[in-house]
Amino acid sequence: MKHVSLIVVLVMAAVSVGWAADRIFTNPKPDAHLKKLFPNAVAFSPLQGTPLHFKAYGVDPKTNPNAPVIGYAFWTTDVTPEERGYHAPIHFLVGLDLAGIITGVVLDYDSEPYGYFSIQPPEFVAQFKGKSVRAPFRLGQDVDAVSRATITMSSAVRAIRDSSRGMAKAFLNPASVKP
Repeated sequence: MKHVSLIVVLVMAAVSVGWAADRIFTNPKPDAHLKKLFPNAVAFSPLQGTPLHFKAYGVDPKTNPNAPVIGYAFWTTDVTPEERGYHAPIHFLVGLDLAGIITGVVLDYDSEPYGYFSIQPPEFVAQFKGKSVRAPFRLGQDVDAVSRATITMSSAVRAIRDSSRGMAKAFLNPASVKP
C-alpha cells in the first residue's frame, strides 16, 4: 500500500509539472500585445476556435452584436505547434488583417541560445509588419538573416509564414488577400 501511495504521488507530481511546463510559455494576459498588433481595435475576443485565435473588433461586440471583425491574432505555437527553433518552440503573437497583411509580430517568449542577436532584436519582428501572407518569406531575400543563427532564424520565419498562411486559409476570403 505504501508503494501504491508513493506511485500515485509521483504520477500526480509529474502531471502537475507537465501541466505547468505547458503553461510556462503561454502568456495569460496578452492584452498589451493585442493592442500593439491592432491599435485601432476597441475589443478582442477570448482565445477560441480552431485554430486558436483572438478576434479584433473595430466596434465593441457587447454593445453591437454585429460588430465587424477587423483582424485576427494568433500564437504561432497554436497554429504550427510542430515548428521548433534550435532549442524549443518560439512563441510569436501575430496579427493578420482581413486582406492577409500582417499587422505586426510580437516575440513573447523564446529560449534560443542565440536569440539575443537573431530573433530578439526589435528589427527582426518589425520586418514582418505590412507583409502579405503571399510574400515568399525567404531568408536573406525578403527577410533579413543573421548567418550564425540559421536554425533559429529559419524556424522563426517558417513559424510566422506557415501560421499566417494557415490562418488566412481558415478565415479569409482568398479573393480579398492582397499579393
